[in-house]
Amino acid sequence: MSEENAHDTVIDLMRQAHVAMLTHVDATGSLVSHPMATQDVDYDGTLRFIARRSSDKVQDLLDHPAVNVSYAGSGSWLSVAGTAKIVNDEAKLAELWDTFTDAWLEGGPEDPENVLIEVEPGTAEYWSAPGGSKVTQLVNLVRTRLSGERAEGENEVVDL
Repeated sequence: MSEENAHDTVIDLMRQAHVAMLTHVDATGSLVSHPMATQDVDYDGTLRFIARRSSDKVQDLLDHPAVNVSYAGSGSWLSVAGTAKIVNDEAKLAELWDTFTDAWLEGGPEDPENVLIEVEPGTAEYWSAPGGSKVTQLVNLVRTRLSGERAEGENEVVDL
């Protein structure tokens, strides 16, 4: 697969799987993960999430900005290593705010307690099983089990 196609595959996977697991280092030095709704994905792979400024995760990211963002979809998995920063941008918050965000966070985009977590990606690795639907994957699994052949799929590491 060409580098451009692999890059496009990574961006598509991020955009299709709306919920990510954001993993970072907390104040005790432990790795912790939080489910986060992906609000925006730029073509360069920059990700945006909305969070409360006073949350532990935002405070932890200010001290330890290295993160991993992972996604799992139907037959696809993606791991993005990057650097997070906290961004105060009311206009961008207003652009990204929706009813889903409103259900989880108080105050709306004009509330100074709401901030963006912006993740600048370094590298991404994805795995994709043949097929796509669970039924197709199951059929392929049975076929490989009966034939003794290994399952085919894609695995690429992409610099973003």
